[in-house]
Amino acid sequence: MAKAVRFYETGGPEVLRYEDVEVGEPGPGQVRLRHVAVGLNYADTYFRNGTYPIPLPNGMGVEASGVVQAVGEGVTNVVVGDRVTYTGFLNTLGAYSTERLIPAAPLIKLPETIAF
Repeated sequence: MAKAVRFYETGGPEVLRYEDVEVGEPGPGQVRLRHVAVGLNYADTYFRNGTYPIPLPNGMGVEASGVVQAVGEGVTNVVVGDRVTYTGFLNTLGAYSTERLIPAAPLIKLPETIAF
């Protein structure tokens, strides 16, 4: 089972929960991604403490890299097995996870010469 850092209310670090999550299959325009590396940014605290308001519950983190595990209908920019990275804002929340569904559009293929 995948793991993710989630929060259900705004506040300090104590509101963060490390949980089992069901990932499921990607829908149209989505991929299932297994994370290998996740970026940690001070701005992530702004989501957690409410400075940047977001719907709750939600996940933490907006950038990571990993390997595409499955692709949904209509995805043409990546295929299963591609090494990818992404960064974003509201469209990529949930990076603090071992595996997740994410829109395929912000994914960038990583050349073999660049580590995760």
